[in-house]
Amino acid sequence: MVAEMARQDILSADVANATTPGYKSDRVSQREFGKLMVTDLATGSQVATIGAGARIEQQVTNLSPSDVRDTGEPLDLAIVGEGYFAIQTDQGVRYTRNGQFQANAKGQLSDAQGNLVLGPRNQPVRVGADGTVAANAVGLFAVPNAAKVGDNYFTGGATGNAGGEIRTSALETSGLDAARSVVNMMASLRAIEAGQKALTTIDESLGKANQVGSLR
Repeated sequence: MVAEMARQDILSADVANATTPGYKSDRVSQREFGKLMVTDLATGSQVATIGAGARIEQQVTNLSPSDVRDTGEPLDLAIVGEGYFAIQTDQGVRYTRNGQFQANAKGQLSDAQGNLVLGPRNQPVRVGADGTVAANAVGLFAVPNAAKVGDNYFTGGATGNAGGEIRTSALETSGLDAARSVVNMMASLRAIEAGQKALTTIDESLGKANQVGSLR
């Protein structure tokens, strides 16, 4: 049940970001705890094994590029292929695939949180007088060890320019199959309910066993 509840949290986050540009979904893999050996106390021989339940083995983010759609907005930028935008935050440089940008009061390109978008040399990007930016003015970095940290940001060490390209007036779609996530969420919920029913049955059985000795 604990493993499935952790899976529910991940699936809920995925569904909530079904329309977030450049979002990358997570997947978890489960494996069985080590089995318990049942032995015959009289002979010492093994007679059976009992499973000890499931556990979360690892959580993996699917970093594959998603489809790109045109938006007509001049400050929307999409990465076609590999790479990340670099964002200067209070916690240091973070990386993202979400290119839904805007111009701040100083005429600099920023994200929705007001953090500056960086150019190829880690400098702020100026928005032109016509309200546009050139694709080559925005940095596109290779981050082979990218790790999700929330708010559609990633941490990691940039290793130079990425092999992808930037398309203006477009956004990368969310890397999420919403229908599949909802189906998986329902299946996970059924597994939790089955676990609850099993615990209830065990509890009732133990309660009846404790009453046996009190019968007259």
